[in-house]
Amino acid sequence: MNHAVKAAMAEAGYTADSLAARIGVDPKTAARWASHGRIPQTRHRARVAELLGKDAADLWPDALKRKEPAWFRPWADIEREASGLRWYESAVLPGLLQTPAYARAVLTSGPLNENADAYLEARLRRQSAVFDRARPPLLVFVIDEAALRRGPAELMRPQLDHLIDLAQRQHVMVHVLPLRAGLHPGQAGPFIIATTPDGEEVGYLDDQAAGRITNDVAPLWTVWDTVRSVSLPRDQTIDFLEARSWMS
Repeated sequence: MNHAVKAAMAEAGYTADSLAARIGVDPKTAARWASHGRIPQTRHRARVAELLGKDAADLWPDALKRKEPAWFRPWADIEREASGLRWYESAVLPGLLQTPAYARAVLTSGPLNENADAYLEARLRRQSAVFDRARPPLLVFVIDEAALRRGPAELMRPQLDHLIDLAQRQHVMVHVLPLRAGLHPGQAGPFIIATTPDGEEVGYLDDQAAGRITNDVAPLWTVWDTVRSVSLPRDQTIDFLEARSWMS
């Protein structure tokens, strides 16, 4: 529980319902702001603090303590505000879809190992910032089947259960790109295309050292259209994940 937020709401005479009405969000979203680690989106934070008569830094001090790598922060800000995300992954599951156990396993297996705890916390916050919105963005994921097969069964079973749960949400579309599709242009690497609230499109490309943001998304759209077209439809993807025939 974030006791500072809870106390400020009581002092200012706000409930989750009344605060949500003033901000224009779902009451469940406002209620989460009083939970530890749940921070309002950038565009809401200052308004909430103003209504509660407090400084945002006093209510959510961790908001100013960014845990993700410095080079990733510009993209995290774009992701947090995006109205749509189209995400292709070839080797691991997308960060927004990872369970804490799977995320930790991924983080500790690479160059981010030394700060894995902090980066895990940042990743879970990113998930909350996207999925806990009053109006969640459209999320479309294409995941290569190879990523589903990578990892021990005890790690992957709960991860696949979590993936199925998310894939059944109205605004989330998950598509598996089966191995039988053969070679395809997505093998050049993972990427994300974000649609901003203003309707602009921004791309993100990841590599071994860092990630980079690009405004030249035309080449990414070409790859996206290809990998999306050879992937399983949404319902067949869920059936495929439930069957998980590659597991003993």
